Formats: sequence, structure tokens, C-alpha cells
Amino acid sequence: SSGINAEYGVTGEIWHASNFCLKNQTIIPEIITFGFASALGQNFIFITVSEFGPLMCSIMTTTRKFFTILGSVVLFGNTLMTRQWIGTMIVFSGLIMDNIFGKTIKRA
Repeated sequence: SSGINAEYGVTGEIWHASNFCLKNQTIIPEIITFGFASALGQNFIFITVSEFGPLMCSIMTTTRKFFTILGSVVLFGNTLMTRQWIGTMIVFSGLIMDNIFGKTIKRA
């Protein structure tokens, strides 16, 4: 965090951002809302990793992204190239195989 702040000072980006906010003050509540939403999201990720482990968090994130892609195609009419559909199906197949085979108990 302090590295990012130092970078803004060195590159001068902080002045561009400040001037933009001064000229477009209606964006300030949007920036604050975005910050709170980001912090809330990070909190949910932390809780998921703490309670269920990093693998479950990864599976949940992948599943969410998969349904986001499908929603984008179905609801907004976005198109996917053939290789993108193949990649989507590979991810979906992996999620299904994890659901079927990932929960089995290994017998010694």
C-alpha cells in the first residue's frame, strides 16, 4: 500500500487523480462506494479461505467466473470464439469432475 502511494507521488499520478476528482466531484461517492465494496469482497475471500481453505475458495471463484461468462453470452448476446467455448467447456468439465471425484475418500 505504501509502495503504491509512493509511486503516485513519484509519477505525479496523484495530482492527475486529485484534479480529476475536483473537476468531477460527482465521482467521489462512486469511488468511496467502490472502495467499500472492494473491502467487503476481500473480507468474504478472507473468510472463505479461513473457514474452507484455499482450494474451496479457488473452486468458488472459478465457478463464479464460469457463470459470469455464460451470463454474458446468454443475457447480453456476447459471442465466444470456438477456442473460448473449448476453454469454457474444459473449465466446466473440471468443475464437474471435481464434484464427482474430488470428494471420494481414499482407502488405504
